Amino acid sequence: MGEFDLIARYFQRPAHPLAPEVALGIGDDCALLHPAPGMQLAISTDMLVAGRHFFEDVDPQALGHKALAVNLSDLAACGARPLAFTLALSLPQADDTWLHGFSQGLFALADAHHCSLMGGDTTRGPLNICITVFGEVPTPTDRTQALLRSGAQVDDDIYVSCTLGDARLALDALLTQRGQASYAFAPHLPAAVLASARERLERPTPRLALGLALRGLATSAMDLSDGLAGDLPHILQASGLGASVNIDVALELIASKHHPAWPEGRFDQVLSQDDLMRCVLSGGDDYELLFTAPPGLRDDVAQAAAQSHTPVTRIGRIEAQKGLRWVNQRGQAVAVDAASFDHFRPA
Repeated sequence: MGEFDLIARYFQRPAHPLAPEVALGIGDDCALLHPAPGMQLAISTDMLVAGRHFFEDVDPQALGHKALAVNLSDLAACGARPLAFTLALSLPQADDTWLHGFSQGLFALADAHHCSLMGGDTTRGPLNICITVFGEVPTPTDRTQALLRSGAQVDDDIYVSCTLGDARLALDALLTQRGQASYAFAPHLPAAVLASARERLERPTPRLALGLALRGLATSAMDLSDGLAGDLPHILQASGLGASVNIDVALELIASKHHPAWPEGRFDQVLSQDDLMRCVLSGGDDYELLFTAPPGLRDDVAQAAAQSHTPVTRIGRIEAQKGLRWVNQRGQAVAVDAASFDHFRPA
């Protein structure tokens, strides 16, 4: 199967209608977009590399889903509506079974969010997936409605959507099974717990409905791709402020802690406090929304969460004093040694 046969068979969909904003899709040297009047384009690119971002034997359908989901998550954090995307794909070989599963997972998520594939590239090489996604944000005046990292204000509440830490729990467990973990970890997770956590790792949910609902409410936002302890400082730095976060509330956000497969008390016996903090604070791959909003809008935020069917939890407060501080339920300072993943940090 040649390159153009591969594209035609798995990625060109002549009978599938493109989004109305896509004037020209696959087949020419460039695709064409029609930005609607009063709209800005929101653009984001993410690359997934085999062995770095995913196991090479991962289910290709799940990988197709995740490859697009991590990009749609960026649009969600910006409060943007998806329009279209491009796909650059490096493959060691043209494997029909793999390509069928990958394209199925990719297009199932794309169709769910009315996001059209409009172009890209394929080549032979190590497995590598690069997607660029395009969305739109209203600009009814000279000021964008996009959610940015730089808008947090003193006394704003800090929120996260849904739960944190399960993706890292799954990753740690899978690395341990493969003998690749570089630290002591729980020797075994119940099959039901691992399956639930693995779903969060391999099939993250982009919180697009919540991102759209937060326009005009959130003062800043970003998605959590590298861990709460490392990502929140990006908002603080961009906004020139600091924050206090309730560590007790944050550590309750790991969904598996309340999984029915854990007998009462078993979770804390198997996972140490360090394990728990590593999952929730440094985990990455959550792709939940982290955002700030004024305390006077708590009811509005709760309504936005309900309308988008996306629970949110208030975990802290923006402060004038720079830096990130962790406190317990009693407001006492807690020492936390946690940082986000960095591809280029020395080992």
